[in-house]
Amino acid sequence: MNTTIEAVLYTSKKLSNGLHPLMLRLTKNRKRKYISLHISLSLEHWDAEKCKPKRNCPNREQVERLIRTKIEELQSQVMEFKTSDKEYTLHTLIDKSSKQPSKVTVGEYLDTYIDMLQRAGRIGNADTFIHLRTALTKCFGSLDFYFSDIDVAWLKRLESWFRLTAHLSENSIGIRFRSLRALYNQAIEEGIAKRTNYPFDAFKVSQFKESTAKRALTKEQIRQIMELDVRALSKYPKPFMQLSKDLFLFSYLGCGINLTDMLHLRYRDIFDGRVTYHRQKTGKLISFHLQPLAVDILRRYYQETHIPDDYIFPVLKRKVHITATQQYGRVKRVTRLINRYLKVIGEHLNLPIPLTTYVARYSYATVLKRSGVSTSIISESLGHSSEKITQIYLDSFENSQIDEAMKHLL
Repeated sequence: MNTTIEAVLYTSKKLSNGLHPLMLRLTKNRKRKYISLHISLSLEHWDAEKCKPKRNCPNREQVERLIRTKIEELQSQVMEFKTSDKEYTLHTLIDKSSKQPSKVTVGEYLDTYIDMLQRAGRIGNADTFIHLRTALTKCFGSLDFYFSDIDVAWLKRLESWFRLTAHLSENSIGIRFRSLRALYNQAIEEGIAKRTNYPFDAFKVSQFKESTAKRALTKEQIRQIMELDVRALSKYPKPFMQLSKDLFLFSYLGCGINLTDMLHLRYRDIFDGRVTYHRQKTGKLISFHLQPLAVDILRRYYQETHIPDDYIFPVLKRKVHITATQQYGRVKRVTRLINRYLKVIGEHLNLPIPLTTYVARYSYATVLKRSGVSTSIISESLGHSSEKITQIYLDSFENSQIDEAMKHLL
């Protein structure tokens, strides 16, 4: 049953000054409740049919604005209940919408949110919001303002600063605005901000998107990497060169497992010819069968004296990298080194794109797609939270196919 909300002059009650209180009347399931707007009008100044003040009403525009604002607050709360599939009564509707947001500044809330992420071991996510905090502080001088101060004009000012002063790319701007939007949504959820002040319905974050360059290799190019003896690339032994190649191929053969998840793999995660792990980024459970070449790669790093909690690849050490912060820092440093060696391998093979760990993940998805595998299956194997994310991966790879198809137009 829908809820109707309309302004009424409560003529059943007459104040000592001869005026009547202005109320909002809420109706749901044939039940009614009234909310006072804390102002009163005379009967001659109220249009009962149109539920609005007449033209001769003193301060008519302010009265109309008050009515409109309060109705929007209630309607917004009704929409929140509906989208969450929650049942509600008029009492709970009024109670929920009347709660005022806590007087917490954006800076205070951002500090608390970053601390929560760090304590939860989500160091990478925390870093994203630390970058946002730094940017906001540089742009506005301080973070001593409220979420209600963030409107479309404020966001456009921030966008201008990102472009003209910080010189960020479209993707980098998009990342920071998505972080800010996520922070605002969380603040609404916790009662720190009000949904009626939400600026991201008018200011679209989706506008900040660069086309993704092609980052996928063909099966033939993958075979080139497989067949390469990396010892030929250096006069001196470089164990990380071999490790870089092995991690790239293990990712390609292992459902596009990303580098962070690979380096966190422990012996206990491998059983009966399968790898089973939770993604570091999303916590989603992933399981895949080991291809023969992937087994060969694992054998190269197998330690006879291991215990189940030991890491398989020789990057993280169980007794050294104990905290999430230590693990994150180590993985971040090693990622730069591995990508440096992969670039050398790619240049030696004259590959058309710079080789990075993510090229293996993209290549895995693209090869499957071109082989006729459905996007839903690819999405599941990559551990994406939705097929929409997978489609973003795949959309950037098909330019060559489009170009080929264009040849047949005439």
